[in-house]
Amino acid sequence: MRLALYQPDIPQNAGALIRLGACLGVEIDLIEPLGFILDDRRLKRAHMDYLEHVKIRRHGSWERFLEDRRPGRLVLLTRAAELRYTQFRFASDDILMLGRESAGAPAEVHHRADARIKVPLRHGLRSLNVAIAAAMVLGEALRQTEGFPP
Repeated sequence: MRLALYQPDIPQNAGALIRLGACLGVEIDLIEPLGFILDDRRLKRAHMDYLEHVKIRRHGSWERFLEDRRPGRLVLLTRAAELRYTQFRFASDDILMLGRESAGAPAEVHHRADARIKVPLRHGLRSLNVAIAAAMVLGEALRQTEGFPP
């Protein structure tokens, strides 16, 4: 199981996701360009000292990510999906893809996704924070695949 962040633009969210990955043993893919400098002080504050406990792979572009991509389905978290994440059957080698906080994922990412899932929200509300949505979905994925750390 991996988390892939497509061109993240809020360092605090990226830091929270790095911390999540470190604590749960999930590797992180960062797809550039990033909307911040990786050593940004806000990023450091969010991930604290967890950076040494997580494997991060940086990809210079979407195309590079596709070339370097590890095996497994690309599962896009998107509010445009019809399928709820609780109805999806995860596999241990899935790559959970998160779009940009400000704009989501572009059409090219949607087209390459093997599956698109959503966190259901109350009518009239736009979206959750990307780190919160990722934590919810990752928790369910790890539960289904018995992938939580021992």
